Amino acid sequence: MPHVKLHIPGPVEVSQKTFKAFCSPMIGHRGQGFKDLYAKIQPQLQQLLFTKQLVYLSTSSAWGVMEGAVRNVVHKKVLNCMCGAFSDKWFDVSKKCGKEAEALQVPWGSPIRAEQIDARLATGQFDALTLIHNETSTGVMSPLEEIAALKKKYPDVMFIVDAVSSMSAIKIEFDRLDIDVLLAGTQKAFAMPPGLAVFVCSPAALAKAAQTKDRGYYFDFVEFQKNAEQSMTPSTPSIGHVYALASKLEDFFAEGLDARFARHKKLSQMTRDWAAGHGFNFFPEKGYESVTLTCINNGAKPGGTVMDVAKLQKSVKDQGFLIDGGYGKIKGTTFRLSNMGDETEATMRELYTALDKGLKSQ
Repeated sequence: MPHVKLHIPGPVEVSQKTFKAFCSPMIGHRGQGFKDLYAKIQPQLQQLLFTKQLVYLSTSSAWGVMEGAVRNVVHKKVLNCMCGAFSDKWFDVSKKCGKEAEALQVPWGSPIRAEQIDARLATGQFDALTLIHNETSTGVMSPLEEIAALKKKYPDVMFIVDAVSSMSAIKIEFDRLDIDVLLAGTQKAFAMPPGLAVFVCSPAALAKAAQTKDRGYYFDFVEFQKNAEQSMTPSTPSIGHVYALASKLEDFFAEGLDARFARHKKLSQMTRDWAAGHGFNFFPEKGYESVTLTCINNGAKPGGTVMDVAKLQKSVKDQGFLIDGGYGKIKGTTFRLSNMGDETEATMRELYTALDKGLKSQ
């Protein structure tokens, strides 16, 4: 069957170079070959995340590490910052892990703001918070820099940040921001197959995890640290993913991190310019739009014609591109276009051309 190119919010398109690396000959996961592979990429991962801490690899989706974070570092009560479908799930995860949790809920399309968190943390009830930096369901990017600045005021609160759809596309300085747990899956901006999570913990988070008796087994942060010190993982890793990650890191540094960050910002602006040129506006509040995907309102201008999103999707798919028709309760009233990973100005223009043809067929 002909390949349909992915412009959904994840998984995104994977290059042939990455697939070739993924299919490298197998090695023993407890042998020197794997240790050498992990040791080779560790400094690159640290440079990517602007940290001196060891960066961990987990054969799981990001949700595994998200649950692990709650189990490892929440002792008292966790504040779950909720602004869309995926951040909303954090609240459910926290409760199912047996933790006392409280929701900081804002309307879909709005970001989480520092002053909202400040007001809740000032009560002294919480020892952790969860935040999704880039809410994929709504295309909203919350102001991480402003939120992380609260850490100085609340040094004993664990700041857990999901950067699933922003890590590697946006500069996130882990050490400077004083975040405690930062995590992502590789199927988004890393442009790799799903199945690997990348994360890093602060010394404070590791110290707190060490005091947690029921932190679990598979996602025990203390064990991740012990193993990473030996260039190992606590359990059998997906070796193919690690080879693919090594290949992607080569790509990142060949391009240059600043150039990579600038490229994502430029492509997101191109997509917004395309949408605005067709009379659309955007689901996120102005100034808080994602730089890795664009969530576009369907027929959003007053008096505008509401189009058939499913029909647009089919037309674009017939031309070889897959786009997203909105998620959860905003399915059909929005559609989403991804520009993350390996996309370029040329590849995005190919998508816009297909979209133009699809709109003409409405």
